[in-house]
Order: sequence, then structure tokens, then C-alpha cells
Amino acid sequence: MPSTESYQLLLAAAAACEDKKAEDVRILALDPSESGLTDYFLICNGTNQRQNIAITDEIELRLKRDFGATPNSIEGRRQAEWILMDYVDFIVHVFSTEKRAFYGLERLRKSATTISVAALNAELKAEIAATRAKSAKQSVPAKVPAKMASKKTAKKAAAPRKPAAKRPPGRKPSATRAARKK
Repeated sequence: MPSTESYQLLLAAAAACEDKKAEDVRILALDPSESGLTDYFLICNGTNQRQNIAITDEIELRLKRDFGATPNSIEGRRQAEWILMDYVDFIVHVFSTEKRAFYGLERLRKSATTISVAALNAELKAEIAATRAKSAKQSVPAKVPAKMASKKTAKKAAAPRKPAAKRPPGRKPSATRAARKK
């Protein structure tokens, strides 16, 4: 099962595709018995070569900026008809419309299941909630006995301390100041 970070990276990459107006964005969950290379394919297409490059640039920039993740390799950027970005846990395929129809990765991976971005987001939230629940059980705070927590210590802990005022050297506090402090 992929890690929480992998889900976050995949969702950020899909969001970058959407932001650059990629068409027909799909996430394929690959069958582990068939694919030992990666867990997911993120497939989309642009309307022209410049848009394909802009999509891959946005994915690379966002994942680097937000997560510090860089792709292991990028292939096909020069021709920009089929650009492949390898992020180990998932591979991004950005096609031109013609090349996507010609190669038909969705047809080749018949055992793969298509996952919507919303379903992947829900899965990520469930995993985060499970992780938080597990860590909350492990770090239960110890209860302080009531006798130890007196009213004085509670007031002192709650009241913020004021820093001592600095006086110029050689100057003594006046009598009125000393009287106010008492």
C-alpha cells in the first residue's frame, strides 16, 4: 500500500494538471501482480505541444516546491507528444490528443482500476485519520493528582510573566515605585 506522502504527491500532480487545463485527467491504480515498477499512472493530454510542456513544468515545479520531490527521469520533453515523468510510486503520462488515442494506455492496462481524484482524496483523509488515531493512543498524557495542582500553582502557570524593566545604571528606584510594587 502506498504511503500518505505518495497519495499527497499524486493528488498535487493531478491538481497541477487541472490548473494547466489538461484534458481527460485519469488516475489508474495498477495491479501489483502485473506492475512491479509503480503503483499508479496519472494520464492526461494537452491540446498542443506547448501546453504539454507547461503541464509537466507545473507538475515538476509544484512537487519540488511543496514536497521537495523531483522525478527520477523525464522522457519525451523535446518532442512533447508523450512526456513521461517517473516519480517511482507513480508515473505521469502527458500526451498529445493523437498519441493518447494511438497508444491507448488505458486499453493496455485492462486490470488497472480508474480512480477519481475525489476517491483518492477520501482515501488519503482516511489514512491520515487512522495515523492520527494510532499516534493519539500511543501518547496519552498522564493525569496530575488533584492534591498537587493547587490554586496558587494554577494561577502562576496561567498568568504570563512580565519581563523586568531595565533601568539605566546607577539609578535607584523611587519610593513611589517601590510602594506600588508592594
